[in-house]
Formats: sequence, C-alpha cells, structure tokens
Amino acid sequence: METIALVKPTPKRYGITEKKKADLDLLTSQVTDAQAVVQQQLAVVSSLNQKAIKYQGYVVEAENSRTQSLSNKQLAEQVVQNALDLTQNSEIAFSKMTAANENTGAVAKEMAALINKLIYSVEIINKLSNLVIRKKALNPLISDDLITKINAAGADANNAVALTLNALKSIFAAQSLALESEAITALEQKQALTLYLTLTGKKSVNQTFTLKDNKSILALLATADIEAKSAYLEANRANDETTRQLNSATTQLNKAQIELKSLEDALAAANAAALAS
Repeated sequence: METIALVKPTPKRYGITEKKKADLDLLTSQVTDAQAVVQQQLAVVSSLNQKAIKYQGYVVEAENSRTQSLSNKQLAEQVVQNALDLTQNSEIAFSKMTAANENTGAVAKEMAALINKLIYSVEIINKLSNLVIRKKALNPLISDDLITKINAAGADANNAVALTLNALKSIFAAQSLALESEAITALEQKQALTLYLTLTGKKSVNQTFTLKDNKSILALLATADIEAKSAYLEANRANDETTRQLNSATTQLNKAQIELKSLEDALAAANAAALAS
C-alpha cells in the first residue's frame, strides 16, 4: 500500500490577531507622530502670531514717526520760505525807501530855495511899498489903489513864506520818519537774512542747499524725514515677511491637522474592525 505523505502548510509569521495588532501599533505611532507635528506647528504659528502683532505695532510707530517727521520738515520749509520772503521784501522796501528819502531830500532842497526866493520877494515888495508911500507923500497923484495892491502883494508874499515854511517842516518830519523806517527795514532785512542762513546752513541766498556736512535745523529735519521713511519701509518689509511666514506656517498647520485627523480616523476604524473580529 502506497503511503501518501501529508504536506503541512507553512505557518504564517503572524496570525490574524498579531497582524491587526501590528497595524494598530503602526497607526498609533503615526498618530502620535502627527500629534507631535501638530503641536510643533501650533507652537510655530503661536510664536509667529505674537511676532506679527509686535511687527504690526512697529509699522504703526514707524508710520506715526514718518508722519511727524514729514510735518516737522514741511513746517521748517515754510519758516525758511517765510524768512526768505521777508528778506527779499525787506530788501525791496529798503530800496524803495532809500529812493523815496532821496526824492524827499531833493524836494526839501527845492522848498528851501523857494523860501529864500519868497523872502527875497517879500523884501523887494516891502521896499517898493515904502518907496511908493514916500512918493505918495510928495506926489498926491499916485493912486491909492496902487498902494493897496502893493500892500496886498506883500501880505500874500508873507503868507506864502509861512505856508512854505510849514510845508518844509512837514517834509523834514516825513524825512525823519522815513529815515527811521529805513533803519528799521534795514535791520529787519538783516535779521531775516540771518534767520534764513541759520535755518538752511547756507552762506548766501544763492547757494544751493545740500545735506552733506550740513548741521542746520532744516538739514537735520530733512535727514530725520529720510530716516523715518527708511524705517517705515524696513518695518513694512519685516511685517510682510512675518505675515508670509505666518501664512506658510498656518498652511503647514492645516496640513498637519488634516493628516492627524485622517490618521485618527484610520486608527478608530482599525480599532473598530479589531473589536469586531
């Protein structure tokens, strides 16, 4: 009788229970790793959130500083322009006052000459009047009307002298006031020019304004404005970079959370299947 040898099946390395347990252990390990990744990403996002808040504050401060520095610079430029306008207007006024004073002086000389001529005329008229009166005493035929007209002419001449003297007095008073105004205007022009040169650091009005080696108020404010603008741009760049990093970290966190949820669902399903078997 022929003997039939029974071939035993090769035993599997893992039984069903062991295979499921190994899968569960793997899923559990993956979930644990995913949870660690999520916690790490949460920490990164939280840190970047704090950093973003801080840098947003820097941007606000830089914007306020930029606005204030620009306002200070513009105000200084207005003061400089006002000083320049005052300098130029004072110079024009001084020039016109000088010309007016010269004209007033010329008029005063002409008035003085006129007074001399009027006084001379009065003397001539008085002599003529005395002469006619003496002749009248010797010659009754000389008209009384002639004597009256000569006397009237003398009175008119005396009045003209008086009026001209008053006019000359007014001219001298006006000239004195004009000279005083001229001196004040000259001082005003000098002080306005000094203020302008001090504010700009220039040596003359026609010199070009530059920031190099310039320690004037306008230069300092202009430099501060440039630095404030640069600081604002730098704060904006830093804030934009932080926002980019935060967005990237948030995206990574979302991916990690989705991955964790998927693994947790898979682990829950595997546990349910293991319990059902």
